[in-house]
Amino acid sequence: MSGLRIGALAKRTGTNAPTIRYYEEIGLLRSADRQAGGQRVYSDADVKRLTFIRRCREFGFSIEQVRSLVELVQDPTQSCVHARDLAHEHLIAVRAKLAELKALERSIAAFVASCDASCAGGPGPECVILDDLSKRRIEVPSTLEGRRSTCGTCS
Repeated sequence: MSGLRIGALAKRTGTNAPTIRYYEEIGLLRSADRQAGGQRVYSDADVKRLTFIRRCREFGFSIEQVRSLVELVQDPTQSCVHARDLAHEHLIAVRAKLAELKALERSIAAFVASCDASCAGGPGPECVILDDLSKRRIEVPSTLEGRRSTCGTCS
């Protein structure tokens, strides 16, 4: 295959045309050759590279991380250890985000339980969830994050 237009490339890789143009603009994807009418034309190598970029993004790698991985793919002198290290760093960040989301889940579950126990069905302005959301957040040690006091004076 040769002479693939941007719409066909987008369909083949599951990437939309504006994203393809953006990747070209920031240098993740080479600037496409142009036909006489100015339309972009892509090759099999572009399909492969864009598929790689898209998969990296699906795994949540940042643009800069993707850039590093693309460089590793292109450089046969580089060790696979670099890709492993980058993936490991990303794994650590993902695990930290999961911990944050779990703490958020606990906080929201506490909101719901508090509402069920105190004011479910009552007037909106008296809702404990709305009351808690309107208060300034007090910093607590990370070991206590997401826990809610049942004491009426310790919100």
